[in-house]
Amino acid sequence: MSILELDDVNAYYGNSHVLFDLAMSIEENEVVGLLGRNGAGKTTTLRTITGTVPRREGHISYRGRDISDESVDSISRAGIKLVPEGRRVFPDLTVNENIQVARDTCADPRPIEEMYDAFPVLADLRESLGQNLSGGEQQMLSVARALVQDPDVLLLDEPTEGLAPVIVDDLADVLSDVVKRDVTVILTEQNVDFTLSLSERAYIIEKGSNVWDGSVDDLRDRDDLLEQYLSVGSADAD
Repeated sequence: MSILELDDVNAYYGNSHVLFDLAMSIEENEVVGLLGRNGAGKTTTLRTITGTVPRREGHISYRGRDISDESVDSISRAGIKLVPEGRRVFPDLTVNENIQVARDTCADPRPIEEMYDAFPVLADLRESLGQNLSGGEQQMLSVARALVQDPDVLLLDEPTEGLAPVIVDDLADVLSDVVKRDVTVILTEQNVDFTLSLSERAYIIEKGSNVWDGSVDDLRDRDDLLEQYLSVGSADAD
């Protein structure tokens, strides 16, 4: 059985229809990339999974349980955690305090030291304020805050946004170790190479619909898909 299923999901922002009969099936402990141009619906898909954007039709199932109408808090407590676009660390708290705050919201968290083992750069910065971290360091802290809550499914929304290429490489190295842990990962990204380097499978989202899915090895050989759906698109927010 898949750990997460989206079955003909439709979602709206107000009266604006944004997801159209979206279907996805995510297996336990796999890493899946959601690809598409800006505005295609990738972030909306993650928000719909977490309940932030309520779906109007279709069903979302987590470990065989229908979570379509559950609250954001209920879905989070069940083990689905979102690392949102924009990082959103607490600027006036230290690295250690940021992680501790996240840890305190979880009934059965992981040890903080385990986060420092996963992100050695944060261990050296544990007493630094969030506002004094670089963009890459803040992104690592955002992921550590989610991981300390021992998620079953980790949703990463545009983790490389605004980062310099050398920092993206460093983040890829760290995340490649993180995703080998006992956690299912769904990743949205504009950086196709970054996504393909971490993921096993991919979905291409276009105008709120799933237009292709398959292995990343197959996608690398599909220049037609890469050109049609993943070339530089509009600057509209996703």
